[in-house]
Amino acid sequence: MKTLQDAFEHTLQDIYWAENALLKALPKVSKAVNNAELKRAFDDHLSDTKGHIATLDKVFKSIGQKATGEKCDAMAGLLKEADGLIAEAEGHALDVALIGAAQAVEHYEIARYGTLREWAKVLGHDEAHTLLSSVLDEEKAANARLTALAVMAVNEAGKEAGKKQK
Repeated sequence: MKTLQDAFEHTLQDIYWAENALLKALPKVSKAVNNAELKRAFDDHLSDTKGHIATLDKVFKSIGQKATGEKCDAMAGLLKEADGLIAEAEGHALDVALIGAAQAVEHYEIARYGTLREWAKVLGHDEAHTLLSSVLDEEKAANARLTALAVMAVNEAGKEAGKKQK
């Protein structure tokens, strides 16, 4: 990479791969959780992720590039961590741990989409800027939903389950 445009295209390929990897991982995560509201949140995010991929297709088209992915080591690591949690944790501990893992994914996506949006603006890719802004807003909303679930339901249920075990 030698230019901002190069970095923009590389990072776009990175998040495209990440979203496609997430699309494959979310059904397994949804199946593993116990809390019904959390399961709905993961299922809803699966639908959102499909939309994000479609939006990224439009971003690539808007800059005259073919939509392609380049392996995202960060997302690969985050998804590997979630797989480890599914293998090691159970019950409420699994639910709270997967919320934490999901928020790590959301924070990564928020960072990436925020960066891409600003680079699109600087590069004069107005359509890409608008599209990336919409995905960024959705990622922020998903993170807020996970926080609300953790604070209002899952963490408290885990706390109560822990008291009963003592």
